[in-house]
Amino acid sequence: MSQQNKEDQFGMLRDWLSDNLEIDAVRKEEVYLGICNSVSLKDISYWIEVLFSAGIATLGLVLNSPAVIIGAMLISPLMGSILGNGLALAAGDVILAIRAIIKLGLSCILAISFAVLLVSVLPFKEMTAEILARTRPNILDLVVALFSGAVGSVAICKRPKGVVTSIPGVAIAVALMPPLCVVGYGIGIALSVNMINGLRVARGGGLLFFTNLVAITFTAMIVFLALHIDSVRTKQTIREWRREYRESRWVRNILELFPSSKYLKQIGSLPGRFLLILVTISTILIPLGQSFSQLKQEIALKREENNINSAVRDVWLDNFANLPNGEPRSFISQVLTSDRNQLLIIQLQVFTSKLYTPQEQSQYVKLLAKRLDKPEELLSLKLIEIPTASNELSQAAPEEKTPEPIVTIAQLQSDFLQEVKSALTNLKLPPPAKMLDYQLVTSPVQPMAIRIVYLSDREIDRDAQVLLAEEIRQRLNYPSTKVSMKRIAATQGNITFDEKSAVITPQSFKVLDSIASTLEQQPNLNLEIIGNQKQDEPIETNKKRAKVIQEYLELKWKIDKKRITQQIGEEPRPKAILKLT
Repeated sequence: MSQQNKEDQFGMLRDWLSDNLEIDAVRKEEVYLGICNSVSLKDISYWIEVLFSAGIATLGLVLNSPAVIIGAMLISPLMGSILGNGLALAAGDVILAIRAIIKLGLSCILAISFAVLLVSVLPFKEMTAEILARTRPNILDLVVALFSGAVGSVAICKRPKGVVTSIPGVAIAVALMPPLCVVGYGIGIALSVNMINGLRVARGGGLLFFTNLVAITFTAMIVFLALHIDSVRTKQTIREWRREYRESRWVRNILELFPSSKYLKQIGSLPGRFLLILVTISTILIPLGQSFSQLKQEIALKREENNINSAVRDVWLDNFANLPNGEPRSFISQVLTSDRNQLLIIQLQVFTSKLYTPQEQSQYVKLLAKRLDKPEELLSLKLIEIPTASNELSQAAPEEKTPEPIVTIAQLQSDFLQEVKSALTNLKLPPPAKMLDYQLVTSPVQPMAIRIVYLSDREIDRDAQVLLAEEIRQRLNYPSTKVSMKRIAATQGNITFDEKSAVITPQSFKVLDSIASTLEQQPNLNLEIIGNQKQDEPIETNKKRAKVIQEYLELKWKIDKKRITQQIGEEPRPKAILKLT
């Protein structure tokens, strides 16, 4: 088949599609002119809509309100510039492409800047679910944008009949403004709170917006090509219109200043334009594919967790929930599972009328291991039993009513602290840091806060702190937990003595008082005194210095002498180095 016959058949297919969608030559001119007018920079109402939609979207994201965010999607005017890019690629229209890119770029800058301004003045900067949902785009978001771009392009081309219902749906499905505001939110967080977290949020929002942009541009290009919007008659009309339109003349005059602009037609051939956008899509598929793989792993882990929880409950209900005579013995109030170094830890909280023996607990682990097809050694049971009135007691005193099981505030607090302790067990800090303790702060109006106290001569770097905070939130299953770090220096300082003297100077007393205060607050810390001496000083002087320090801590601060050890140092100076271990 000759090239001419192929072109004729393609032209017939395009005409058939246009006729069936009732898109005649006049309508094609209207669509082309409408999109060209939509990329005008002089439309003040457009910039007002960008500003207001960015403000509404940012507040909706911060307030975690889907309804407010949908409102911002509906009034966002960004779709016109993106469709302009699609039409420019379909028609090879360099002037329209430049105008659309300039307007879209300025719109993005305005929306992001306004979002940054709003975030900087807001008193709360919590990471809401609506923000997090737009920081991890994947291949599914690309597919949604492809379909939405196609529908939007067809809806623009068709002559409106009655109420147009597809355009609002496209605006909601693609959601161009919220990702831009997530970028602004991330930049605002990076400038005011946390640089790493903020940039991570901004990068995710930017990737989602760019994904939507490329997908809509690609499908719009395909639709405009298929409908033959750039017919000969339409191009002639556009050329005449541009002679009178100031912005188009301005872009054309700028292009004429550059001699290389004459090569744009050769570079911008239809296969070249297709190659450009396909390469772009292939590039963004890499991070989108990684996010999609991570999403699949998370879903698989969640499914496995649900299966484990179901098995935990089923094995208990089938074998341990009732007494031999069939009467209820216990019921499960809470199940928590965690996997640490291939060890599956099951924490069961049950209300029971009769406590379970170690043999019964071992039997439960054995049955559960068989159900899960795991070795018994890889299962660990933590059974929290809350006693209720026993059946034996009820039978011995039938005249008394069995009291309702009452859970006191003290019991709830104890269970809560036990869960936190269990979650933070074996939390590993990057060497040389060692975890000493943690402090909990709860408030009815603020998320739970936890401070990790650790021993180290240097601070844990920011990246490691972010990773640790995320791990702690996952262990606690509490995403909004505020995590902070408090370092206690291992080397507390030096006590300097005069030569051949064991008298503590007034300045050294301040150092000792600070160390003693730390030892009081952290009972699991010990003090190591490393005594040093000059070569001409007797060893007894060194021992006296350590003894003087120890006696001071014992007499004034009541520090147990078992917590204080002495070592002989190698530095030829009359001083004692104090280290916490």
